Amino acid sequence: MFPPQMQRFVFSFFMSLWLCFLMTGIVTLINTGIDANYPVRWANAFIVAWPIGFTLVLLSAGTVGKITSRLVRQTA
Repeated sequence: MFPPQMQRFVFSFFMSLWLCFLMTGIVTLINTGIDANYPVRWANAFIVAWPIGFTLVLLSAGTVGKITSRLVRQTA
């Protein structure tokens, strides 16, 4: 579907989408509770958070991968 060189962008898209979806839902729930306006508040929080999350995942994925490689012992 996508060429291999797009893997980083596709991964970043879905990881940030999923993480922001869950995090904004949970944080909105904790901060404001559930009522009739909860879905609107959640959607507004997600709309703000997702582009930020996507950008941060794109920018930090390489560094986090290097740190992880140094911390995880490779088997032969």
